[in-house]
Parts: sequence; C-alpha cells; structure tokens
Amino acid sequence: MAVSEKDILKALSTVEDPDLKKDLVTLNMIKDVKVEGSTIFFTVVLTTPACPLKELIKKNCTDAIHQLVGEQYEVEIKMTAEVTSGRNAQGPLLPHVKNIIAIASGKGGVGKSTVASNLAVALAQSGARVGLIDADISGPSIPTMFGIEGEQPMMTQIEGKEWIVPITKYGVDVISIGLLIPPDKAVVWRGPMASSALRQFFGDVYWGELDYLLIDMPPGTGDIHLTLVQTVPVTGAIIVTTPQKVSIADAQKGLNGYQQAQINVPVLGVIENMAYFTPEELPDNKYYIFGKGGGKKLAEKNNVEFLGEIPLVQSVREGGDEGIPVVMNNEIISVSFEKLAEAVARQIAIRNANTEQTKKVDILV
Repeated sequence: MAVSEKDILKALSTVEDPDLKKDLVTLNMIKDVKVEGSTIFFTVVLTTPACPLKELIKKNCTDAIHQLVGEQYEVEIKMTAEVTSGRNAQGPLLPHVKNIIAIASGKGGVGKSTVASNLAVALAQSGARVGLIDADISGPSIPTMFGIEGEQPMMTQIEGKEWIVPITKYGVDVISIGLLIPPDKAVVWRGPMASSALRQFFGDVYWGELDYLLIDMPPGTGDIHLTLVQTVPVTGAIIVTTPQKVSIADAQKGLNGYQQAQINVPVLGVIENMAYFTPEELPDNKYYIFGKGGGKKLAEKNNVEFLGEIPLVQSVREGGDEGIPVVMNNEIISVSFEKLAEAVARQIAIRNANTEQTKKVDILV
C-alpha cells in the first residue's frame, strides 16, 4: 500500500524539538511532504539558521520514518530556517525586524562592543540577516571594529521618504553616530540629544528585513536604555561581564534594570568575556587573571542562561584595531563565537516559543 502524507506526518509527530519540547508537526516545522517512488521528501523549517541541533533533528526524522513508515524508503530532508519573532512590531518602526537584542553591561571596559561585533558577524555567517546599531553615542567604537572609519552612509529615497542606508561589512548592516560625524570629533551631547540620535537610527535608517538587530548599548542604565525600551519592543537583553567582583556587581545592576517590573525585558543570558588568558604560543594553557566563574555564578544567581565564555587572546585586540572582527580569522576564537551565536539563537527561539511578544514600555521616568 502506498504511503501517504498523513502517514509521514504521523511518524514525524513523534520527533520532538529538543529545545522547544514539542513535536515538529505541532510546531509547523514540516513542509513540502511528497513521495516519489521509494523516496520520501520533506523540508524541516528550523527556528534559526544557527541551530546547533540540526543534525540531531535530521537523524531523528530519518529514524522515525524508517521505524514507523518503512525501512525500504529513502529519506531526503531539506533543512531550512525561518527565524521566529519575539516582538510586537505593530507600528511604523522596524516592522520587518524580527528580533531586537540589547547587548548590555553595567560598566565600561568589559569588551561589550567586541562581543557585539563578533556575535553579529557569527550570526551572519550562519545565514541569518543581521543588523548592528552602535548606541554608545558619546563613545562609538563599532566603526573602528568593522574597519569603516571615515565612511559615510548613502541616502536613498523610498516611497517619497529619504532614508539613511546602513553600511554593510562582513554580512552585517551597521550604523553608528561615528559614521555621521568626523572621526575625531567629540560628541558632547546631553541625554535628550543622544536619545534623539538613537530614535533616528530606528526611524530614518532603512533596515529592510532582518532576523536579528543587535544594539551595542552604552555602559550603565541611563537615558539610552530607557529610550530603547520606550521606542521599540525589545526581544531580550544579553549581559556581558568579566569575571572579577567589581564587574559582576555592575553587571547585576544592568541585569536588574531590564528585569524591573515596569520594563520587563527578558534577559536571554550572560556572556563572560576575558574569562581567561591564553597565550598564542601556548594555546592549551588557561590563566584566570581576572578570577574564575563570575559570569556563570551571576547567571545561576538570577536563573538565566550562561551563554558562554570568551577567552582573552592577543588576536582579539589586534582584530579590533585592524577593523577585522577576530571571528573572521582566528580559529580558537571563531569557534568560541560560533558556539556563542548558536547559544544566543537558541535562547531567542526558546524565548519566542514560550514567552509572549514584547511590547514597547510605557513608563514615565
């Protein structure tokens, strides 16, 4: 008797997404089922191209078909991805951006911009559509890290409106105040002016369709942070820290800022930067010069995910100075950032499946 689409879907309904804890059919992740002779074809639509479990899911699907439909069938599976959205994007701002992620810290000097830059590139390398906003208005560093200092964005007219076109580098669309003013000019602005600049990055920059828009936030919990959550729905925040006590204390304040009842932006997890020092000539050695395990303890204390640790190596500094994110050319660090991108994408998918969409924050402060 010929196998039917119903038979195939029944078999695949026994395959569970390991993260979302529901079966693939219920999650509407199975598409384009067909049978040609003794070959069964279908597509699995993952929640992110950076999914670290795609091979496991593929194997489990094949095993289910062989066990419940018939071992005689060849199974041809196409793996694609459609990133889910964690924000209520009704309104004129960023309607085609699925997820806005704040990359934050409680203090400066923890390498937050380095993490944001390399995470953005790693997500883009996985196949995602990625944008990056440098929201540190008074101390923009993203142009240096992407090697686009001195470049100026183009303008384009769409439906009668003039738009700023972000600069694309390494597969990431980038905008920063550092691209709109002379590189050596200090930005000495009061809070309302800096907040206005951030709103312009949302309303006057043509982002198009993005899976992830990362926001490299300034240190602290001030005007820019409030402007962000009051202007657009934020999918979640990621906290960057270094291991030592003073950094953890400030990171805790930054984390608390997003979890306040009147703000209530989900914290996706903690990243520990400069976790240990590894000399390039001794790649197997680890020296915990800033302490050990502070980021993981912070995550456990707040019941959020520990997303990973990034070592301190000389090539990280060199990549930032040369305008080539280290994820592009250093094998040890690139693996760390690839795993980090997978962990971040995974937490975003879990958050989008289990938590209602974020709305703009309506507070008076």
